[in-house]
Amino acid sequence: MQRTIFLSFTTAVFLAVSFSAAAQKFLPKNIKFNGAPEYSDQELLDASGLKKGTTLTVVEMKDHFQRLMDTGVFENVGYKFDGVDLVYSLKPIDTLYPIRLENLPITSGKDLDAKLHDRFPLYHGKVPTEGGLLDGVRAALEEMLATQGIKATITAMPFGAPGTKNVSAMNFSITSPPVQVGSIQLQGVSPEIQTRITSVATHLTGTLFDTENTQANLEHAFESFYVDDGYAAVKVHAVRSGDAVVTDANISIPYAVSVEEGRRYKLGAVHLPPDSIVTQADIEKLTTSHTEISSRGATTRGVWALISIRYKAKGYLDCALTPHPEFDEAAAIVNYTVDINPGPVYHLSLVKFDNVSDDLRSLLMRNWQMLPGDPFDESYVANFVVKVEKADPVLQRSLAGVKVSYDVRANPQTHEVNVVIRFEKRT
Repeated sequence: MQRTIFLSFTTAVFLAVSFSAAAQKFLPKNIKFNGAPEYSDQELLDASGLKKGTTLTVVEMKDHFQRLMDTGVFENVGYKFDGVDLVYSLKPIDTLYPIRLENLPITSGKDLDAKLHDRFPLYHGKVPTEGGLLDGVRAALEEMLATQGIKATITAMPFGAPGTKNVSAMNFSITSPPVQVGSIQLQGVSPEIQTRITSVATHLTGTLFDTENTQANLEHAFESFYVDDGYAAVKVHAVRSGDAVVTDANISIPYAVSVEEGRRYKLGAVHLPPDSIVTQADIEKLTTSHTEISSRGATTRGVWALISIRYKAKGYLDCALTPHPEFDEAAAIVNYTVDINPGPVYHLSLVKFDNVSDDLRSLLMRNWQMLPGDPFDESYVANFVVKVEKADPVLQRSLAGVKVSYDVRANPQTHEVNVVIRFEKRT
């Protein structure tokens, strides 16, 4: 990004300052800032290092506006001194971005923003993609980690929606060593469940730590375990516990998970919206075939999976389900009313068969039925090779000993999907 610095003096002052008098000092009666109303005069004074009532040389005036320019917050900076008023003209850059902490064991939010603002007056929760403010925030975060005994280098990179060039935040992350979930202490677990839930904790220990999502992910994992076992009203709360454990191999963040188990419930009715593409008969068929299940468990997980699969087969890749439980305490039954937000329809844009001969690619394309512009169905992609192998002996022979994988890239802005199906010889 190109930035411009403008200098201006009145003729009287310019003539008064010769090369031999370059160190002459001036006392501005007023220091003013124009063009950046989102920042207070005090914030701009602090960021530039200026203080009212202080005499300044021409070189010092230039140094102070250079400090503003170096923050990266401004596209243009200019100043004028007429012998009375020192006026800085500022043009902020078009866009600043909120910070996103990817795997830093630092709590984001108002307290962090306040600490950063105290150190960097022009920090209002956002940073540029380059410049002194960005570098200063990164260094401050490294210092905060150091107080936890974590010596790590933080990188800052633009962050946006996958498959697009849209930047939504500046992402701060520790690249090495990996930051992981450490030991998990369980509280409130009944003896009959202790062994099984300990295996869940063991599985989660060592997974990658995510500043924004790890707490919710842990709560969801343990809650899912309980709900699958019939504890439909369980409450789970996860919090960090203690300091990070730092080794050359990793940084481990310990957690404590408290559980209020509640009681077991049997599954009752599941009610869908009237416009659902899944019928009530489909749900009843699935639930009545699992009458022996006393919990939401496999039955309701199957219900949510059925709804999700049906919608995604119609191109609703962002489909979101929200089950609302209603408890009949006397009968120990839980009924569900399900809200469905299908979201937009995604369409196939491109399909590509990678690492195959031209003849085999042509044969595969002749069998491919989902055309560009059709609603995207990932289940069709997942099952395509198996189905065509069964239907076509030539393809079956050609693909013998071949490993198939696929990559689906959905653009959330255009709602288009590109698919690459790769073929590799099995080793």
